[in-house]
Amino acid sequence: MQTVVKLPPAPLETSVPRSRGRTLAMALGLGVLVTYAWSFTLVDSVIGDNIANSLLGFDAKETAITGGLMGAMFAFVSGLAGTFTACNIAAFSAIAPLMEQERSFASKAAAVARPIGWLALGMVAVAGTYGAIGAAVGPGIPQLSEGAVGTYPIRLLQSTVVFGAIGLILLYMGLAALRIVPDPLARLYARHPRAQLVIMGALIGGFLIGRPFPLFFKMFSYAASTGNAAYGGLVFILQAAGNILVMLALFLLLAYGTRGGFQRWLEAVPGRVQRFTAAALIVAGSFTFLYWVVRVPAIFGYGWWPVAPWNA
Repeated sequence: MQTVVKLPPAPLETSVPRSRGRTLAMALGLGVLVTYAWSFTLVDSVIGDNIANSLLGFDAKETAITGGLMGAMFAFVSGLAGTFTACNIAAFSAIAPLMEQERSFASKAAAVARPIGWLALGMVAVAGTYGAIGAAVGPGIPQLSEGAVGTYPIRLLQSTVVFGAIGLILLYMGLAALRIVPDPLARLYARHPRAQLVIMGALIGGFLIGRPFPLFFKMFSYAASTGNAAYGGLVFILQAAGNILVMLALFLLLAYGTRGGFQRWLEAVPGRVQRFTAAALIVAGSFTFLYWVVRVPAIFGYGWWPVAPWNA
C-alpha cells in the first residue's frame, strides 16, 4: 500500500515572527556585502560567455544570428548563460514561495507542475508581451539605444529605473513577510495562494525589460530587426525560460532530493517559513536596488560606491 506524505501549504501567519530584527539586519547586511563583492566580469564574461560558447558550439558574441531557428536557440542558451548575472540572480528568491506550496509525494509530476506552472504564467505574460512590443517597435526602442544622457548610457538608465523598481518591490515583500510593513496582498494570498507565484513570475519576466547583458542585447537586436511581434514574444519567453532553469533545478533538489526534509525543517519552528521567505526577498531586493541604483551609476561618476580590489 502506497504511503502518501502530504505537506500542507504554509498558513497565512499573522503573528510577528521571532527575531525579525536580526533577520532583517542579517539579510540587509548580506545584500550590501553581495553588492560590494559582485564581479560582473566574472558572471557576465567568464561564466556567461563560456557557458554560451560551450552550448552553442561557436563564439556567441562574434557569430551573427542568421535565422529564426538559430535566434530561438540563441535566446534560450543566452538566457541559461545569464543565470548568475546581476540582472537575473534575484530570480533565486522565487524558491521561497515555491517551497511554501502544497505538494504530495504520491503524485510528483502534478506536484512539480502546479507551482512551476503558476510561476511560468506570470513570467510568460510579461516576457512575451514585452518581447512582442520590442520586436514591433524595432531597433529604435530605448533598450537598444547606443546613446547616452550625459555620460550615462540610455539602456543602463532603463536598467536603473526597472531594476530599482523591482528591487524596491522585492524589499517591500520581504518586509511585509516580517510584518514590519502592511501586506496589501495578504487577503489575496489567503484566498489564492498561487497568486504569489504569479507575481514572482511577473517580476522575473520584468527582468528582461531592464537587462543590459551583452548576449541578451544581441538576441534582442536580432528580434527587433525582424519586426515580427510573434517571434519577439517567442524568443523572450525562451530567454526567460533559460533564466530560471537552474533555479528550478535547485528548487527540485530542496523539495524532492531531500524527500521533504527541507520543507519539514522550515515548518518545524513557528515563524521559520516567514523568516526564510523574508530573508530571501530582502537579500534579493536590497542587492537589486543597490547594485543598479547606486553601484552602476557610480561607475559613470554619479554618486559613490566602494570598489572591491578585484573589481578595480
